[in-house]
Amino acid sequence: MMNDKSTEVINPKFKIHVHDCRSTIGDEIRKIREKKGYSQEHLAHMMKISRTTISKIENGKFNFSIDYLSKFSWFLDFNITISPFNDESY
Repeated sequence: MMNDKSTEVINPKFKIHVHDCRSTIGDEIRKIREKKGYSQEHLAHMMKISRTTISKIENGKFNFSIDYLSKFSWFLDFNITISPFNDESY
């Protein structure tokens, strides 16, 4: 079922939304990492990726895949949840 959001790909607000989501996810990953007491270097070693990649993800500057998100979830021990913006979207 198509909705009005399908046309937002060309809308400038869409780019802002994507950036905001990326920044929010990166910030949450950083908070969880710090709460666990892991440095970026330590987490990068565990995940077998570069520390620079961790930094870019945490700062919302890297378009990462669901595979990366799954790795973060595994190594930092958190659940991934998807929820609607509001109840009316269902």
